[in-house]
Amino acid sequence: MWKNKNVWIILTGELVAGLGLWFGIIGNLEFLQQHVPSDFLKSLILFIGLLAGVLVGPLAGKVCDRYSKKTVLLYSGFLRMISVTFMLLALHFSSISWMLAFAVTFQISAAFYFPALQATIPLIVEEGELLAMNGIHMNVSTISRIVGTALGGMLLALVSLRSLYIASFIAYVILFGVTFFLNVPNEHTNESNQRPKMRFTEMIPLLKKYPLVKIALLLTLIPMLFLGGFNLIVMSISDLHHDPAVKGLLYTTEGIAFMIGAFAVKRMAVGQRKLLYVFALLIAISQGLLYFSEIKLAALASFALFGFSVGCFFPITATIFQTTIPKEYHGRFFSLKNMLDRVLFQIVLLGTGFFLDVVGLEMMVVLFSSLSLLLIVYFFMRETKESVSLQRHDSSIG
Repeated sequence: MWKNKNVWIILTGELVAGLGLWFGIIGNLEFLQQHVPSDFLKSLILFIGLLAGVLVGPLAGKVCDRYSKKTVLLYSGFLRMISVTFMLLALHFSSISWMLAFAVTFQISAAFYFPALQATIPLIVEEGELLAMNGIHMNVSTISRIVGTALGGMLLALVSLRSLYIASFIAYVILFGVTFFLNVPNEHTNESNQRPKMRFTEMIPLLKKYPLVKIALLLTLIPMLFLGGFNLIVMSISDLHHDPAVKGLLYTTEGIAFMIGAFAVKRMAVGQRKLLYVFALLIAISQGLLYFSEIKLAALASFALFGFSVGCFFPITATIFQTTIPKEYHGRFFSLKNMLDRVLFQIVLLGTGFFLDVVGLEMMVVLFSSLSLLLIVYFFMRETKESVSLQRHDSSIG
């Protein structure tokens, strides 16, 4: 795998893009803290951008399946560069409107970029290497997050917000240049091979054929309850301790734990279905630990447990999706998953902002942790019941 030029291009692009992304996120949080006092209004602003990404999701899926993955990556990368210029205008005019323009264009770019990237990975590595590749890819993403947040925080203390976004823009330019060298084999995308009708709705009956994919999709709800309001939770804990440095500690702790999890999951011999439930349970426990977030060590322990759990959880789900769903449906499937993630992300984001304003962090995490545990129990009992029903049906036929 390490001799594969495409692997190095994907990983290098992920590292550079991640730095640009986290420079931008650090800048966004600072901009929002300066101009928007309410947590709910902050979440509403972020919600609008995510909504735009959801609306273009069906188109993105069809485009990813019909055209060259490399072409989709290049166009979406170019749109990402344009989006940063809107944020520079937002800074210049101190304008929330320009920030909304940035959020909308950036999320539209992401709606095309991430399904194309996920559909590209199974085309450039062997099936037996997919779990390792997914783990390494997510580790590189986490490294870029750790370095990006640390560097972003340092730059924010030394230079202006404008300089931070210029650094983000330069990273996206490098990503755009690196993508040109990508060579995706086994793609049949010329006019004679393009299918004229590629309905996005074909995905719904397809999912019924693959129970493990359905389980993985449903259990993804659990980490999303934490991830949806992740940045708001980090800001809330930072305010609770009256210490801006806590933000960096939380991001770093979660990121290092994530990398350990993504490395360790390759050595776990237990079945994928059992592992999904185990790590979903650990994620629910990590949410509950935030009830003690007034104790700095407890907050760090919660983020460490969460990071390790999702570091194991996400490579498993990605591998299940890539190996189970036929390749000709990958673009639409990953676009559908992206849409579902974004819709849930929006709901959790708004809910997190609302609950932080109304009931506070401690009660909110108790509610989220309890909901996660209820979902795990419900999905497990439902799956067990369906399995028993199928066995009885099979035995009666025999």
